[in-house]
Amino acid sequence: MNSFSPTEDTIAAIATAVSPGQGSIAAIRISGCAAIEISKSIVDVPGIQDWSSHKVLYGHVTEENQKNYIDEVLILVMRGPRSFTGEDVVEIHCHGGIIPVQRILERILAFPDARRAEPGEFSQRAVLHGRISLTQAESISELVSARSQKAAELAINGIKGDIHTKILSIRQRLLEQLTEIEARIDFEEDLPILDETQVKNEIIAIKRELNELIENAKRGSRVRSGLKVAIAGRPNVGKSSLMNRLSKQEKAIVTDLPGTTRDLLESEIVLEGIPVTFIDTAGIRETKNIIEKIGISRTKETLIQSDLIILIFDCSEGWTREDELILKQLPTNIPRLIVGNKSDLKSNNHNEKNQKYISEENQKVIISAKTGQGEVDLINNLLKKCGSSQTHGLEIALNERQLDLANSTMGSLKNMDRVFAENLPWDFWTIDLRQAINYLGELTGDDLTEGLLDNIFSKFCIGK
Repeated sequence: MNSFSPTEDTIAAIATAVSPGQGSIAAIRISGCAAIEISKSIVDVPGIQDWSSHKVLYGHVTEENQKNYIDEVLILVMRGPRSFTGEDVVEIHCHGGIIPVQRILERILAFPDARRAEPGEFSQRAVLHGRISLTQAESISELVSARSQKAAELAINGIKGDIHTKILSIRQRLLEQLTEIEARIDFEEDLPILDETQVKNEIIAIKRELNELIENAKRGSRVRSGLKVAIAGRPNVGKSSLMNRLSKQEKAIVTDLPGTTRDLLESEIVLEGIPVTFIDTAGIRETKNIIEKIGISRTKETLIQSDLIILIFDCSEGWTREDELILKQLPTNIPRLIVGNKSDLKSNNHNEKNQKYISEENQKVIISAKTGQGEVDLINNLLKKCGSSQTHGLEIALNERQLDLANSTMGSLKNMDRVFAENLPWDFWTIDLRQAINYLGELTGDDLTEGLLDNIFSKFCIGK
């Protein structure tokens, strides 16, 4: 268990997004021993004032003189431990916007017992009070930032405790093996001989489960962070038309003039549960136009940072020498998909040699950005190239921090293979086994330092 406890300060923060003219309702959250008394001091509640737990009161937040009203509000009272943080919590729901929300928060922070909450501090207190696990808290943050329905589903499963339960089960199984081994070290003469084969088989089974979690985490990363797809090619082959087709809106200017796109245009859509950002780049060609040169330079930088490059050529003209020169300039370490556009036009060039070259690379997709022909085929090939075509069956996915610890756990368990192979004494069996257990304890939050916990929650938004 953690040896440190949350601060006794009463904290407050705006718990909803705030912007001018956006959102009819906003919420200010207060947590701590002074939360209820502070709330009583700043609101005027008519009639019977029932401040017992899980009640909703109606009233007005007043200025310091307790005469002028700041806003009409609802006050939600949740006494600890039956609250999100495990402490006394009050939520004040007021009108949205900026002015009323900020003025109410200022009234709360004027009290000496209150201070502004740090990022993620409400969730951190919930973890320290045992209301939720660390992985559940991280899943709450992931739900807030989810960019697709699949990402939200993964986050909900984490909030339900699926990640915590899975890791806890694996850790318990390792603890059982460690207990058996250490018992033989201390009481070898009093216990039956240890079944070494059973221990080895259990470690193998656990490594198999961990490896599945690690592979699923890689798939989950695509679901959460999305893909960046750069659309490249000669001028006027239909890059902007393709992006407009995929995004279902006129993001880019489309003309018959070559070199129309001078800057990078982005559009994000969700394909099969994966957020995909398409980047319409400037056409790559030799030019003396300074502005177009800058656009081409930015294109080359973007290509390096992409998860996939779609190289478009005009299939009505056929694969040209210019297309091949561009292909040779593409980063070799980035997956690419060659797309022949303008299939709706009559082909004037059937260069069999060049068309055969593309087919051998198994990268060609023929479409019409104008009519939509071949769009489904393009999307399927795109997701397949990025390794993100299979999201079905993905129920839980570790985040980056959790994945690092899962990999470290796997490394410790793999070290045991050498111990087994060299038939070393049982003392050596426990070294890496204990380290693996510690890594999983850090993953679930059962074995954390205060500094590490602060670092994790500092990445949360304020008010969460």
